[in-house]
Amino acid sequence: MRLKLINAMNLYSKLMRGKLLFLTFFCVGIILPAAGFSPAGELKLSAPDISADQWINSEPLSWDALQNKVVIVEFWTFECYNCRNVEPYIKSWYEKYRQQGLEIVAVHSPEFERERDINNVQRYVKDHGITYPVAIDNDFEIWRRFSNRYWPAMYIVDKQGKLRHRFIGEGRYSRIEKTIEALLAENGGVK
Repeated sequence: MRLKLINAMNLYSKLMRGKLLFLTFFCVGIILPAAGFSPAGELKLSAPDISADQWINSEPLSWDALQNKVVIVEFWTFECYNCRNVEPYIKSWYEKYRQQGLEIVAVHSPEFERERDINNVQRYVKDHGITYPVAIDNDFEIWRRFSNRYWPAMYIVDKQGKLRHRFIGEGRYSRIEKTIEALLAENGGVK
């Protein structure tokens, strides 16, 4: 009797694992791609609105103004240690690829109260030589539109305004640069 019970439990366990495996493949293979997500981090959704009331280094931007550009939307805050580590790469890509059609939209979403003061953000931007557009997102409106949850986070938008890739945190810099180059080269662009 005990052996039959153990065999029945093993069979039940295998069936449940099979159902779980099926559900996993179903979600990863069918549901997520249909929603615009792929397991590799590539997205194919229209980019959310980037409008903000206050901007540094730019007039207010919209996707219409950024048409035919590859855009990195970077969520950051000036006292974030990890954001500071990403900053040199963002600056480097901006300098290297700007003439080829890359734009950076740095969305400053504050973590601490002192980061809400636009004068502090302006001072940081000036002191650190940031020349690309910075949207002030004190109310986290852009953050919510992107369903973002991290500092730093980079969302890469193609020339057609489609959100194509998302990178969270630090690292993978060579992969990000290859992504920028590939998107710039799409549709007859310059490599």
